[in-house]
Amino acid sequence: MSLQLHRPDGKGGLESRSANDDNWQGGLKSPRWGAALEGGKLPELKNPEMNPTSTARSAAFWATLALITFAIVVAGYGAGLWHLGA
Repeated sequence: MSLQLHRPDGKGGLESRSANDDNWQGGLKSPRWGAALEGGKLPELKNPEMNPTSTARSAAFWATLALITFAIVVAGYGAGLWHLGA
């Protein structure tokens, strides 16, 4: 038995109801999702914890990381820590 298809009858028992609800999407609409706003558009929400990184700073970070990795690999081969296969 599923409580989704049965509801209390007021006498301590359960009565079945039909599973065909043509307007089930209407119960999902919330003002937070813009359904009740004018034009149905979402509100502008701010995220105070998120400060996006600029594209230039992000590219500089990854380029610097790549150069450091390359330097470590070259230094490792130069110092003899590892070597190419025979």
